[in-house]
Amino acid sequence: MTESLTVRDNRTGQEYDVPITDGSIKAADIGKIKADEETPGLAVYDPGFVNTASCRSAVTYIDGEKGILEYRGYPIEQLAEKSNFLEVSYLLIHGALPTKAEYEAWVHEITYHTFVHENVKTFMQGFRYDAHPMGMLMASTGALSTFYPDARNISDPDNRHMQIVRMIAKMPTLGAWSFRHAQGKPYIYPDNDLSYTANFLSMLFKMSESKFEADERLVKALDILFILHADHEQNCSTNAVRSVGSSQVDPYSAVSAGIGALYGPLHGGANEAVLRMLRRIGTKENIPAFIEGVKNGNEKLMGFGHRVYKNHDPRATIIKKACDDVFEVTGVNPLLEIAKELEKIALEDEYFISRKLYPNVDFYSGLIYEAFQFPPEMFTVLFAIGRTPGWLAQWLELVQDKEQKIARPKQIYTGERRLDFTPASERWA
Repeated sequence: MTESLTVRDNRTGQEYDVPITDGSIKAADIGKIKADEETPGLAVYDPGFVNTASCRSAVTYIDGEKGILEYRGYPIEQLAEKSNFLEVSYLLIHGALPTKAEYEAWVHEITYHTFVHENVKTFMQGFRYDAHPMGMLMASTGALSTFYPDARNISDPDNRHMQIVRMIAKMPTLGAWSFRHAQGKPYIYPDNDLSYTANFLSMLFKMSESKFEADERLVKALDILFILHADHEQNCSTNAVRSVGSSQVDPYSAVSAGIGALYGPLHGGANEAVLRMLRRIGTKENIPAFIEGVKNGNEKLMGFGHRVYKNHDPRATIIKKACDDVFEVTGVNPLLEIAKELEKIALEDEYFISRKLYPNVDFYSGLIYEAFQFPPEMFTVLFAIGRTPGWLAQWLELVQDKEQKIARPKQIYTGERRLDFTPASERWA
């Protein structure tokens, strides 16, 4: 039996049988409902696409009520514990885990495409001394399209693969150079003897030593953070990548649009807001007063709650564990004690429980980034590096999806109509 929804239009008394597929109805079927032949069909008004599915996707599954996050069907908890970022990247892009030979070939490809053209270096050196690293990353990623004009040929699978490899490989280089630029330090070239994440740390922090060797606990912790940020369904930046990509533009331009979306404080800047909140609280003794301020609407609790998760954010639990390894190397951030106490009190308070406000991924990630000695403006750059394979997996799915069309949402016009134009000579007389 076919599932369907019966809709009665009270304007006309007519009933419509709308098919239900995968728990959704097609907007085009709603568009068939008209008061008469002269008026347009019904549209769905949904600011922010809160309940509108824009695509079919097999990349990431989220059950916000149960706190489940899966990449290609694999639970995030297992991937964070047993895998690494490049293997997860392969999984997202190709849809399956690699064989040993596939993995080694993938790592080799990524490793040997980490270098960028010297003109990219010159391009980045042209930014002001105080340029925001995220703005530099967005611009330099978009600029790569001019270095690889063949990227426009998105119908060629081999060409698509080459651009995907290039972007995953070069993103840490661009991110690290934007970090060094802000500090007035020379750019460090990639070291192909190091792993993906260890190489990134080398490009960030290497000084006069001949070989930079990061603590393996820090490498592992950052690798886990990259995995946790690798994809997250149709969020703002992924939607931006898909929307821009729907025009069949090259992937560098599409991903730079995603970086632009991530740049905004409502998307990528939440962990910085958590740090500001913890510093303002100051001590554990001040937490009860802060909690009361939240309940009274005088304070805002940052790092709690999520648009998707109505239960715990599974990524937050994993990050909390990673904190221990990082602080074992760097020393404990005094804000950690405030964070843990704030979490404990909030999770026992009926006010927050009833509103399903649980710690999200941003609650602890800022503490780890700060332990690495990253300035707050670098937090979203790290987010973007981790998110790159997810953006590309979504882009790849988009360009191969025969149902996809160029993004062109409807609007509800609210302005004036049929005004008579008066020439300037008369208006100004």
